[in-house]
Amino acid sequence: MKKLFEGFKAEIKFKGAGPGRKLNDEAREIPDNFVKEHPAPRKAPAGDAQIAAASAAIARFDSKQGKGKTLHKDAVHTPVKDVELKEEVKAMPNDKKTETEKDSIYNILFRCPLTGEILRREEIESHIKKNIEMLSTADSISASIMKIHTFNKDRDKVKLGVETVARYLKNIISNPNEEKYQKIKLSNKVFQEKVICLEGAHEFFEAIGFEKKTLALQGQDLQEEFYVLGSDALDRLNDLQSHHDSLLSGEPLIATLYRQPQIFVPSLQAAKFDLPDDFYNLTVEDIKLEQKLRTEKLKQDSMLRTKAMREKEDKPEIKKYKYTVLRIRFPDGYILQGLFYAQERLSVLVDFIRQHLQNDWLPFELTAPCGQKLEDEQVTFREYGLVPSALLTFRWDEAILADVEAIDGHKTDSVLKPDLLSRANTLA
Repeated sequence: MKKLFEGFKAEIKFKGAGPGRKLNDEAREIPDNFVKEHPAPRKAPAGDAQIAAASAAIARFDSKQGKGKTLHKDAVHTPVKDVELKEEVKAMPNDKKTETEKDSIYNILFRCPLTGEILRREEIESHIKKNIEMLSTADSISASIMKIHTFNKDRDKVKLGVETVARYLKNIISNPNEEKYQKIKLSNKVFQEKVICLEGAHEFFEAIGFEKKTLALQGQDLQEEFYVLGSDALDRLNDLQSHHDSLLSGEPLIATLYRQPQIFVPSLQAAKFDLPDDFYNLTVEDIKLEQKLRTEKLKQDSMLRTKAMREKEDKPEIKKYKYTVLRIRFPDGYILQGLFYAQERLSVLVDFIRQHLQNDWLPFELTAPCGQKLEDEQVTFREYGLVPSALLTFRWDEAILADVEAIDGHKTDSVLKPDLLSRANTLA
């Protein structure tokens, strides 16, 4: 009987996992920006192992300075090609919270991809810069590549500059005996307009072995400044190839939105939200990103959206919100709260909820305040009208839950994990 039940459980979990996808398909979630890792001999941030190495380097640097800083165990996150999102949230993580977190249950907080520290929006950018600068002492190549991809906000300029530098390096690697490829004239127009204008480019050239020298121009009495590749670097062409690959595969380090999972005891205040100004104050970058995402989405699925969804998206009061606070009320009355981007999809919320359930494999459904069942996991919170806040209702598949309880021989008191319930607060 037990084997039969295990098979039954596996089948339900498989069916509840959603539509399948090929291994080489891109992840279905939206943005969520930013972040990979670094190794020695100074390969740059191109993978998870690399940012882990960079974080370790910062830790070593801190210990030498007598700071004794310990990196957070969740410091490493997936890169943010999708510019806004992907974060693994654990049930009520034991993060050391800043004083600012105590002010409100709605604070907009971000996690640093290098140190794991949680900070406000106005603090996180300078914090990331500070830690990349700190890394320069331990791993100058990785740090310089991080600077190029992170400090320069114009992604088109970064792409153009990186590709230009890569061509310089490829010429050297392919023609190691050609002296002309080992020198770059600093006054060269292409070099000035595409490369050296990028923050971090100068540090990268010096880190991989280039030196600034003043040389006489051939057949002229004039002298010019050049970057000249040192003989030591020429003897290590494999390393140069590694730096070339790392530069091309580098990604910007972008802080991830901290979900702030919170649990509240049953309350009549569950549907009342007192949101701060941060929820609708958008920066110029935020507005540009919103417009870009909206344009891309309209091209992809404008024919699939219902008229009601299009009307909701067009409402100015909906448009101005970047974040949303979602509360999920469970059958026993307990309320789980999390923070999300307005443009994230329902699939993100489903994953967030499962991380806090005792039986995360059991299928469940969510209902919006208006009574609508939220069934399409590819629809965004904005399209569902769940912005800037909403109280959702959680329901198990009753028939399956009854079978589980019958086989287990007891009725489950709560669907949520006990350690989460032990930290429940009261809504003011």
